[in-house]
Amino acid sequence: MRKVKVGFIGAGSHANLVHYPSLASIEEAEVKAICDLNVERLRRTAEKYGVEKQYTDYREMLEKEELDAVYVVMPPHHLYDIVADCLREGLNTFIEKPPGVTTNQTKSLAWLAEKNGCRTMVGFNRRFIPLMQNVKATVEERGPINQCVSTFYKNVQSEEPPYYRGALDILTCDAVHAVDALRWMAGDEVDEVFSSVRRLYVPYHNSFNALIKFKHGAVGILMTNWTAGSRVHTFEMHSKGISAFINPDSEALIYSDNKPEPRRVSTFEAAKSRERHVYYGFYHENRHFIDCVLEDKEPETSFRDAVKTMELVDRIYREANDVR
Repeated sequence: MRKVKVGFIGAGSHANLVHYPSLASIEEAEVKAICDLNVERLRRTAEKYGVEKQYTDYREMLEKEELDAVYVVMPPHHLYDIVADCLREGLNTFIEKPPGVTTNQTKSLAWLAEKNGCRTMVGFNRRFIPLMQNVKATVEERGPINQCVSTFYKNVQSEEPPYYRGALDILTCDAVHAVDALRWMAGDEVDEVFSSVRRLYVPYHNSFNALIKFKHGAVGILMTNWTAGSRVHTFEMHSKGISAFINPDSEALIYSDNKPEPRRVSTFEAAKSRERHVYYGFYHENRHFIDCVLEDKEPETSFRDAVKTMELVDRIYREANDVR
């Protein structure tokens, strides 16, 4: 059995929570080397996952190790040069969202990947949540999704901009998950965008709402607000005679044919697991990337596809009629 030899750049909390355990459970993947500037974190992660080769200089790792793929998981404003170096070495590359600080960075990385024949993937894990995939397939049995809703609420009170002291804005860095999910649910190119971008109680934009018309007729609704009561992240999918309301942390309610009682599907039931890295899609996105490397095919959330999500983020800002 062929194994994908992986070099991992980054041994921080997110990588340890979701990506290392996912790769450890994929038989066809083998983490051959880990790189991190924090030596204590590097050694702790390498020891936990039985990885002998450890580096504090990623260039040295790329030079010395024979790798099939590289994971680069770190703050997005530190990402570009490292990912570009990996692509120039012809290495298949996985990164977390967002795929760059700007759309231009994402386009440039997509160009480098194509030029060097690399398979690439961005960690838009909402597409890979088993409950979301299960429900989408059920709804689409009745026909294409004609309306979808993506909500993402959080409670952030600080006057200092979040996300690396304001290095990235909220919509690009985190609420981009909700934007990408709309594109995935609608399954179509964007036609028109009508949006509102606001500052609520703080000196930075923290509320983003949009009505998005897709070219083949679906309508997507984005509702985000970082000054809400708590973290709430939910989705809706509607087709002919069927509607689904999904909370990936708990369950989906599926209503059909005017019946008053919904069918309930638990997120744990759909994933056959209560481990968060499994039921929240992280294992499945890693599984997808490793399979695509083995089969030499483009991942669903490739850098090229991620450009479209970043362009939609730009349009939400650009088309807003009340930016304030």
